[in-house]
Amino acid sequence: MPQTEARKTLKDAPVMWRRVNSIGIILDCNSTYAANLGYAKSEILSKPIFEHVPKEEWKSMNDSLKTWFETGKVTDRKITFKRQDGSTFPGLLQATSLYDENKNLLGSNTVIFDLTNMTDEKIKEYEEFFLKTNNKLDEIKAKDYEQLDENSKSEYNGLKKMFEMLSTINLRELKKMH
Repeated sequence: MPQTEARKTLKDAPVMWRRVNSIGIILDCNSTYAANLGYAKSEILSKPIFEHVPKEEWKSMNDSLKTWFETGKVTDRKITFKRQDGSTFPGLLQATSLYDENKNLLGSNTVIFDLTNMTDEKIKEYEEFFLKTNNKLDEIKAKDYEQLDENSKSEYNGLKKMFEMLSTINLRELKKMH
């Protein structure tokens, strides 16, 4: 899938982002996700999401997938993630569904917050990024949406839904979860 203008907003985003298909295989991720886990992006794509959590977290990750299938989203799911070097960090997972033009599930947009890194400065950076990206997506909608092909519209709609959800999260509350 070519990089749409909507997806470009995630390239160097401060948040860890990944897209998975309906069976939990990673289709795409941003540089923040790859760097936080200590992998090259090429080592992440086509791998199951279970490769990035310790074995004792597989049930939690599976429950998260199940919730997503049943409800179309996952909010505030605390899961321990595992880096390539074996070290771990507590993460908070937020996911929304991505559908094609016929309302078939394509996968999810998932954002993961590293709870060890929820400083006031980082929270401010996230909030500014969510606001800026929502504005950018509104601009795309106003200017280019009608010219987009069906795949790009699906991409846009999925990202817009994700950023709307992220904008409602009280990040200061997340900070307390660590």
